[in-house]
Amino acid sequence: AEPPLEPTVEAELADVYKEHTFVQTSPRVSAATEKRMVDAISDGLWQAMKKHENLVLMGQDIAEYGGVFKITERFVDEFGHGRVRNTPICESAILGAAVGLSIKGMKSMVELQFADFVTSGFNQVVNNIAKMHYRWGQHVDTVLRMPTGAGVGAGPFHSQSNEAWFFHTPGLKIVYPSTAEDAKGLLLSAFEDPNPVMFFEHKAMYRSISGAVPDDYYTIPIGKARLVQEGEELSVITYGMGVHWATRAASQLGIDARILDLRSLVPLDYEAISETVQATGKVLVLHEDTLTGGIGAEISAWINEHLFEYLDAPVMRCASLNTPVPFAKSLEEQFLPTARLQTVMLELQEY
Repeated sequence: AEPPLEPTVEAELADVYKEHTFVQTSPRVSAATEKRMVDAISDGLWQAMKKHENLVLMGQDIAEYGGVFKITERFVDEFGHGRVRNTPICESAILGAAVGLSIKGMKSMVELQFADFVTSGFNQVVNNIAKMHYRWGQHVDTVLRMPTGAGVGAGPFHSQSNEAWFFHTPGLKIVYPSTAEDAKGLLLSAFEDPNPVMFFEHKAMYRSISGAVPDDYYTIPIGKARLVQEGEELSVITYGMGVHWATRAASQLGIDARILDLRSLVPLDYEAISETVQATGKVLVLHEDTLTGGIGAEISAWINEHLFEYLDAPVMRCASLNTPVPFAKSLEEQFLPTARLQTVMLELQEY
């Protein structure tokens, strides 16, 4: 007979992800080129394809057409149709193929044309991809690229910020860069990680955000936040487009704000969050996703539970309205947190 099961919390948690020891890779040469985020992501994908010969890219119109955002343009000429594969308009099938490839020892990247469309493959993500290693030790070595975000007049079905849907699902890792340099480095790290990584890319940042990006291959650790700027009056904890909103608002208001870019949502960098809270005692959590049930609620709860004695004001949140993303420009502007951000920052400053 089987011996009695003796459960331990440590063993349970260890089963959620395949063990992975991250080894940071620095560029071998110092050369860097000014790149838009869209180009940095494309560069990272290209270098990942060169490094991992078992990597297959899948998505709608990603081969000859290069994808709706042109990130894989010319890839099929270099790597061929066997590794750069157009797929049917059937997200559940594409994601299922990623599971099958991993079982056969392959790596994959799935480009969800818009992050909204993942709903058509939701079962594959939350019940197969996320849980497979926990259930029977089979990891799913895939990166799901998720073009996300509003502010581009695309309406309710092409603009959602849906990272919180997956934040609540054990077994997934979630990355959301705000700079071109981070986008490339974190993407390359995602391909080295044998666990499923959801890689959120804000569409409005593709061609509006640029910066110096190392030309060579490099990685950035998943789960480590980045301190954007020091400040003594209040702290803003944010990610994605929120980093740029917070930086601009603080400058316009003349507020000496400490801004923390989470970069990774799963796992969260609790050490960096703790340091940021203790640095100012006043904390605003900012994200584009709708307010109720957003990631800001979890961060706020954690701060109140673990760092209450360091607070000089209630933890505040600023996020989008609890509505679908509107089409009309004026309604979309009202929907986004930027419509309320300066007011909330001033309220926190004056508390």
